[in-house]
Amino acid sequence: MKNIKLCFLLLFFTSNCLAQPALLVENKKIDWQQYHQLFKDEKKEIPIDKFSHIQHVELSEITYYSDDLKIEAFMAAPKKEGKYPVIIFNRGGNRDFGALQLFRGKWKFSTAYFFGKWAEKGYVVIGCNYRGSGKSEGMEEFGGEDVNDVLNLINVLNELPKADTASIGMYGWSRGGMMTYLALKKTKKIKAAVVGGALADLTVIDRPEMESGVYAELIPGYWENKEVELKNRSALFWADQFSKEVPILLLHGNADWRVKPENSLKLALEFEKYRIPYRLMIFEGGDHGIREHAAEKEEQVFSWFERYLKNGEALPNMEFHGR
Repeated sequence: MKNIKLCFLLLFFTSNCLAQPALLVENKKIDWQQYHQLFKDEKKEIPIDKFSHIQHVELSEITYYSDDLKIEAFMAAPKKEGKYPVIIFNRGGNRDFGALQLFRGKWKFSTAYFFGKWAEKGYVVIGCNYRGSGKSEGMEEFGGEDVNDVLNLINVLNELPKADTASIGMYGWSRGGMMTYLALKKTKKIKAAVVGGALADLTVIDRPEMESGVYAELIPGYWENKEVELKNRSALFWADQFSKEVPILLLHGNADWRVKPENSLKLALEFEKYRIPYRLMIFEGGDHGIREHAAEKEEQVFSWFERYLKNGEALPNMEFHGR
């Protein structure tokens, strides 16, 4: 009997030691009325009526630990109590270019507006400013150790009451698409993904200024290990490591000058080879944000997450079949 009790205590102690430590530092609720009054007082040219949906959601500014660094994130969730599927949004850009901001002059790019729209549809939406951007500590590596900021955000969800951690999707655009690919390689907790205008092959450098002003400045040891570092960040070279259980929607404009559509076209062929469930949509005349087809693009993204995340639709049959 004494041995049984000893084993139980040992098991209890071990399980608690192995438990995921708390990462959440602060979950600060945003008072929408405070910002609403601020806009009025400063006569900002932001159409307040476009943000009316925020009255129905909760906005939060979150601080959490990632590799001992304090990372800034934002979250929107339905006001009604309950568990909701989660969409992790991975932002594009580098450093403060493209950093998440609650409110900005170009209102459609405000985090409050974008996240709030999804929360209104019944999702918890969360995204971070990678280390070295916004208020986040550290130095970003453009797809290096900063990928941990995305992975640790997944763990933070365990500390957020409304997040259904069994139903997590990921949505990334441009550099955020690259971060999504890297995260999918390292975790099995994502159920569905959407990427748009995503970098999949960094070894083809169409824009020399990206190499000199971004890759060389942010990627550690870039000039000494250029080929290795670029391939490490290029999903095209490790497509076989993607899960066959995660459906991926690839979106690209064929007039995208920032990230050429060949990135998604070539990756789709690799997905085809390894029977990764995917859908590829190339929009004629679409720019980097596919603004020319904004409504259709948004409908495709929404439908993808509704099918595979909220409704738990069965995965497509990727075996060759039919008449």
